[in-house]
Amino acid sequence: MIPQDTIIALATASGNGAIAVIRISGDDAITVVDAHFTSVVKNKSLQKQATHTIHLGHIVDDKRIIDEVLISVFRNPNSYTGENVIEISCHGSLYIQQEIIQLFLRKGCRMANAGEFTLRAFLNGKLDLSQAEAVADLIASDNEASHQVAMQQMRGGFSSEIAKLREELLNFASLIELELDFAEEDVEFADRDQFKELLEKITFVLKRLIDSFAVGNVIKNGIPVAIVGEPNVGKSTLLNALLNEERAIVSEIAGTTRDAIEDEISIGGIGFRFIDTAGIRDTQDIVETIGIKKTFEKIDQAQVVIFLFDSTEFKSKGVKLKIELEKIRNKYPQKPLIVVSNKIDQIDDVQISEMQSTIPEIQLLSAKTGFGVEQLTNVLLDLINTGALRNNETIVTNSRHYDALLKAFEEVQKVKSGLETGLSGDLLAIDIRQALFHFGEITGEITNDDLLGNIFANFCIGK
Repeated sequence: MIPQDTIIALATASGNGAIAVIRISGDDAITVVDAHFTSVVKNKSLQKQATHTIHLGHIVDDKRIIDEVLISVFRNPNSYTGENVIEISCHGSLYIQQEIIQLFLRKGCRMANAGEFTLRAFLNGKLDLSQAEAVADLIASDNEASHQVAMQQMRGGFSSEIAKLREELLNFASLIELELDFAEEDVEFADRDQFKELLEKITFVLKRLIDSFAVGNVIKNGIPVAIVGEPNVGKSTLLNALLNEERAIVSEIAGTTRDAIEDEISIGGIGFRFIDTAGIRDTQDIVETIGIKKTFEKIDQAQVVIFLFDSTEFKSKGVKLKIELEKIRNKYPQKPLIVVSNKIDQIDDVQISEMQSTIPEIQLLSAKTGFGVEQLTNVLLDLINTGALRNNETIVTNSRHYDALLKAFEEVQKVKSGLETGLSGDLLAIDIRQALFHFGEITGEITNDDLLGNIFANFCIGK
């Protein structure tokens, strides 16, 4: 059921600013604002103005002027929500914002719920559900890659792929259902060979979309990278070099870092969250021991581990180093391990060659001078398959979509198996309908109030 009342909310971030935008949507939006708007042009009425026009004037409460404003008019259905929409651009004073909002609340508007403007856009057919969810992702995007994926999804890239698959499958489902009406005549309306080709095509597309979630999840949430190693090997200096700021305290005293320090940067458009951990060593210091325990917890949470060691100590600790690396590889076989030799500015070429022959995959670096930092960031980027991003392919970032795709894939495999074993049309139709159901869940053709409530509750108020 599409709401009929008129809602209002602050569309810009709360707090003082140069400008604030207040959004009003509903059948009465233009009428209610017009009653409290005095244009600089004499006798101008908002109700007589064309859609997508802007008007300068004042918001007034009786004879009291609240603020000089710009009013943007959007008439249904050519608005974000598909309803009449007014956007009031006022000065960004908290007092002015609240005075305007309270005025229109008294005149019959209701405060919008989180995401209610976008919910109305969905209910009025302006967006499908996956596009609506992309709006929230776009607002939350904090790097180039997540912004690019959200924009592509909001423009309907993902929706169009799903809609095309669903339409083709629906056509065959209709023919299968038609056959059931003529079961006694034993006729086939659906060409089985064409149906097999379609199922192969759907399987291929679904597998590509499902596989893309691994990259999509990384793009959306960033990659946690744990920097580990013994005390005083330069972990904090490396963190500062990666972040290009003095984020961690650097000291010659071993054990200075006693807790994990985290910060994020964008490399090549991908978000990385670096975690500088306490040095791993045997210690009697209770506080430092707690920090070392947290280091292993952070390794558990990280997707990538950078193991840093002091190149000046390689000769004396080389054997111990290889043992430590083997322990990490055995405990975390699925996690990429990048071995970095720091302080190479303090050793000669012979020592460097000896390290490289012992550990061929080693990365040479001087966190203090910045040498090798760029090479390390390139190695981190190489761990991610960004080909789909560069080729502007559809990438799945939403776990709800991923779950629905997995279920649709499972049902399509049942249909393929049934077709190969000569399963009867009525049983085939059941599996096809289930696959169509899961496709519909993604775009919102199949939905319920609980699902919509969960999705739009994560939106900000005003969007």
